[in-house]
Amino acid sequence: MSQLLQELPEPKAQARGVRLLLWRDDLAHPDLPGNKARKLKYNLRAAREQGHRTLLTFGGAYSNHLAAVATAGCLYGLRTIGLVRGDAPPPGAGSAVLNPTLAQASADGMELYYLDRSAYRRRSEPGFITELLEQFGPAYVLPEGGTNALALPGCAELVAEIRAQTDFDALAVAVGTGGTLAGLLTGLAGQQQAVGVAALKNGGFLRDEIDALTRQASGRAFSNYSLETGYHFGGYAKYSAELLGFIRAFEARHGVLLDPIYTGKLLFGVLDMIARGNFAPGSTVVAIHTGGQQAWAGWNERFAAR
Repeated sequence: MSQLLQELPEPKAQARGVRLLLWRDDLAHPDLPGNKARKLKYNLRAAREQGHRTLLTFGGAYSNHLAAVATAGCLYGLRTIGLVRGDAPPPGAGSAVLNPTLAQASADGMELYYLDRSAYRRRSEPGFITELLEQFGPAYVLPEGGTNALALPGCAELVAEIRAQTDFDALAVAVGTGGTLAGLLTGLAGQQQAVGVAALKNGGFLRDEIDALTRQASGRAFSNYSLETGYHFGGYAKYSAELLGFIRAFEARHGVLLDPIYTGKLLFGVLDMIARGNFAPGSTVVAIHTGGQQAWAGWNERFAAR
C-alpha cells in the first residue's frame, strides 16, 4: 500500500463492515501539500502562459489558500499579493503583530493588504477586480480558496491516483468553497460516490456552486454525490470540546493530526455516517486528508490569548 494510503481500523467502521482508508494528500508534496497545491497546478500553468509574474488573491487571516499561494510564489519566483479580510495592523507595527499564518506568508514574500468586510464582499465583482489591477498592476487573479474551473483538473487527478492504489466505493472530502469536491466529481465521471462534508454553517448553497463548477469544467452536473451539512460545529472555524477531543483521540489512535477547520469535521462526520448505516456493509470508503495543519499555529495562538 502506498505511504499516502492508510488503513483506519476504527471500531465504528469495523462494526458496520466498512473498510475505511485515509488518503494522506497532506504528505504528497514536502513544501506545498494538500488540495491547495492541486488547485494551483493548472492556474500556475495558465499564469505562466499568459505571461504573468504576479499572483493576486484573497483570504481570511488564517487562510490555507493564502499560505499556499505565498509558498508557491516563493518556490516559483512569482510576486504574490494577498488581500486579507479584516483590519490592518497599526502603522509601524511590523510583522511581529501578524498571526503565524500571515507571518509565514509574509516571510515567503507575500505582500499583504487588508480589506474591510464591505470591500471584501466585492472580491468577485469584475469592476472591483479592475480597480485592484489598476492599483497593483497586471496580475493573475486567483479567487478566494483557489476555486475556479482551472482548480478542478488538479483535484480530478487525485481520483486516478487513489484508483491506482485501491478499489473504493466512495470518496469523502471536506468542503469549503466546493472546488475540491467538484474536481473529484469530474474525475469520477459518474462512477462511484463522493461525499462532501461542509465546514461552514448553512452550507446547502454549495450544491449550486459545485454543480456550476462541474458544468463549467466538464459540461455537466453530477448526481453521484451527497453534501452533508450537519457537521459544521457552529460554522466556519467554529469548534466544540467534542470536536477537539475527537481530533486528539484520532491522533492518538492513528498518528495523524487533523485540522480543526476542515479534516477534523470530515472524519468526525464520516465515522458518524458509517455508524448510522449510510455506507453499505462490505464497502470501502476513502477519506481525503487535504492538509491544513498550518492552521494549528494560528489556532493555538488565537485561543491562548483568551
